[in-house]
Amino acid sequence: MTTESTPVPSPAAAGTAKKGDPPILTGSGAILASLEKLGITDVFGLPGGAIMPFYDELMSSTAIRHILVRHEQGAGHAAEGYAAASGRLGVCIATSGPGATNLVTAIADAHMDSVPLLAITGQVFSTSMGTDAFQEVDITGITMPITKHSFLVTKPEDVPGVIAAAVHIATTGRPGPVLVDVTKDAQQKSAPFIWPPKVELPGYRPVTKAHGKQIQAAAQLIVESRKPVLYVGGGVVRSGAHRELLAFAEKTGAPVVTTLMARGAFPDSHRQNLGMPGMHGTVPSVLALQESDLLVAIGSRFDDRVTGKVSEFAPGAKVIHIDIDPAEIGKIRHADVPIVGDAREVLLDLLPAFEAAAAQSTPDIVDWWKRLETLRSQYPLGYVDDPDDGLLAPQAVIEAIGKLSGPEAVYAAGVGQHQMWAAQFIKYERPGAWLNSGGAGTMGYAVPAAMGAKVAQPDRLVWAIDGDGCFQMTNQELATCTINNIPIKVAIINNSSLGMVRQWQTLFYDGRHSFTDLETGSKSAGEQTRMVPDFVKMADAYGALGIRVTKPEEVEPAIRLAMETNDRPVVIDFIVSRDAMVWPMVPQGVGNSSVQYARDHAPDWYEE
Repeated sequence: MTTESTPVPSPAAAGTAKKGDPPILTGSGAILASLEKLGITDVFGLPGGAIMPFYDELMSSTAIRHILVRHEQGAGHAAEGYAAASGRLGVCIATSGPGATNLVTAIADAHMDSVPLLAITGQVFSTSMGTDAFQEVDITGITMPITKHSFLVTKPEDVPGVIAAAVHIATTGRPGPVLVDVTKDAQQKSAPFIWPPKVELPGYRPVTKAHGKQIQAAAQLIVESRKPVLYVGGGVVRSGAHRELLAFAEKTGAPVVTTLMARGAFPDSHRQNLGMPGMHGTVPSVLALQESDLLVAIGSRFDDRVTGKVSEFAPGAKVIHIDIDPAEIGKIRHADVPIVGDAREVLLDLLPAFEAAAAQSTPDIVDWWKRLETLRSQYPLGYVDDPDDGLLAPQAVIEAIGKLSGPEAVYAAGVGQHQMWAAQFIKYERPGAWLNSGGAGTMGYAVPAAMGAKVAQPDRLVWAIDGDGCFQMTNQELATCTINNIPIKVAIINNSSLGMVRQWQTLFYDGRHSFTDLETGSKSAGEQTRMVPDFVKMADAYGALGIRVTKPEEVEPAIRLAMETNDRPVVIDFIVSRDAMVWPMVPQGVGNSSVQYARDHAPDWYEE
């Protein structure tokens, strides 16, 4: 029996097969061979006792680049950023126990946002499982609700089939995370490496092609509609359906709203784009949904941040719901025409069906567009650019980053006010340009996700737009970036507080700011205050370029310097007003028509 003290043979000593027979590999060697066979070129991880045999194998690989992170959560978010920016599978690796549980947040995040992710974890010896062995955790059980599937491997001969199945599950149908937990003895023992000629998974048959009758019914509803809206979600990005969406939108002439996860799926510069709907959506997009008579939901799931109070959401609208996950259809809102299928495949079929239906009855949405243009002119997005405290307007900082960096850059945001401002004030023209934690709302996402995106897209400019709260959760990955020559740019929107919580406390808790002061920056211009930590000194300690910006005239030069610096990461500490708020806003638990609420608090940029 193999024990912890048993000498581990080198990979070359694993065994020699006869001519024509499959090679004999250790289980860890089989993991590596499987990843290489699947074309994996980059992985993010942190070694430990239970995964050490695999890391011994990985050391010899010339095909796979391993990025050694400083925390396993960073590995998970980096793999997410890698996948979201490139459309390829993201891979993260951790040891058993706390190493595996540190991946849980990223796995849950990937599950909520449909990110294709493979998490490989080591597990204690199979003979020790169930004994509360050192660093033993039932990670397959823990992650069962937040993965598409979790595998436990206890025999080396099972490795190739499991890895092949895991990647197939993660990347097909509705993408998502899959975990493969491999015991240490399975990694050390040897078996023939037999690659499955085809992945056969009984019961797993994602439907990509829609039923013809549903396509015809949807086309007829669209033609008959007088106030349609294309309600576009992140599924369009995941399916690569942006070109098909553009063609379909232009042919129908219908207005388009893009959710937080769908920013970039439809160009912001296009006249049919009304912006982002939901709690902090544009007034035209929110009211367009409310007043519509038909919602064509494409890869969207009627999230509570979009719908507000569900019973009052789009009360006069029929619904065509297109989604590859049948569990999403009808979950929140009844679908008059349910269509299960891949967004790209469905739009390819729906366009000619609409053209045929429109030839018989010409759609009339002229009056609808008059109403929408009135809303667009009456309620433009805006902000107060000279806060009373004399500090920077955070919206102006983020808007400047977007304008100077352009649509070909990648922007990864943390969670909170800066996330909403980045979604509102940067113009997105292509999918994969906007990365954020939408469903889980994970603080600490931005820096490691930007790191992963830069590994996947090394020739693109990559920004992490972070808050001072988020940044302190995962900023140790700056060390990873410096050592591995990953020159991301980090913009800290530093309001010295947990900004979104503070905004809610101001609006709904009578200004009682309970435990939201972070003491990372100034509370007013010219005020001397301690900065704990000092982000510029921290950047220097991590080998990055640190810059502090406190005046409007310093904003553009700092951004340009960051863009020109590519020999190391850059951190810009923008000291912004803590009283700035995200507007428009629909308070939680009310109907979306209450978006007018914003006018009572921030009327400065609204015209009567």
